[in-house]
Amino acid sequence: MANLKEIRNRIVSVGSTMQITSAMKMVSAAKLKRAQDAVTQMRPYATKLKEILGNLSSSLDLSENAFSDTREVKNVLIVGISSNRGLCGGFNNNVIKKVNLLIENEYASCSVKVLCLGKKVTDAYRRSDSRILNSEFGVEDIYADLSFDNSSIIARSIMDKFLAKDFDKVVVIYNSFINAASQDVKTEQFLPIIPTVVEDGSSSDYIFEPSKEEIVDELIPKSLKIQFFKSLLDSYASEHGARMTAMHKATDNASEMKKNLTLSYNKARQAAITNEILEIVGGAEALNG
Repeated sequence: MANLKEIRNRIVSVGSTMQITSAMKMVSAAKLKRAQDAVTQMRPYATKLKEILGNLSSSLDLSENAFSDTREVKNVLIVGISSNRGLCGGFNNNVIKKVNLLIENEYASCSVKVLCLGKKVTDAYRRSDSRILNSEFGVEDIYADLSFDNSSIIARSIMDKFLAKDFDKVVVIYNSFINAASQDVKTEQFLPIIPTVVEDGSSSDYIFEPSKEEIVDELIPKSLKIQFFKSLLDSYASEHGARMTAMHKATDNASEMKKNLTLSYNKARQAAITNEILEIVGGAEALNG
């Protein structure tokens, strides 16, 4: 059994760690509230915009649009969205594993490039040949100022490279926010866009001003930018949810460990006191004998 000093030092160390994890949990909880509000406000707009495109696609051939150009897949761009910091459970590893899975299996016969948004996924692919494309897109730290304007610049660059046929397919991988304790790793095809259809198969007769084609030409780029920004917001909210949950569990584990160490300390202290009493009694008996 460890001596009293070692156990006492461990109790102090665990207590300090518990204070840190508890503080991180509270910080993530505060940030999660703002991030969750942002995602909640974005989703209705993105859903309505998708609904409008669905109504248009029921009476318009979107294959004539450049962003719907489906060609043989030879060059693929995978956009991996992670966080800048760790201590959030399997949040980052799940994205990295999904990217590796696509590279090794589904796109094994293609030329794959990776656009890394977030320090953790960037570190994972920094040494992997020349796959990483952050410098070409001018990406430094997307989370330094997470706004629609900044995300639109990256989305526009991706769209331009697709139109220039640098890539035949663009896939976005990110953690979709469900709730504070649950995130779902999603793989969404960003380009070419998949034309939506009205679910019941019916078509409605609309009067468009300007023409349907002009409206679609304006809506599709905006819809793509909204979709990309929503992925970033989802990932940002999921990060804080995952970190809050991880820090909550770490705090509980530290508390339990501190209780066990305190119990061990009391047992060791009691054993030391008992030994001292026995030595005193033994010495007294020796003197009397």
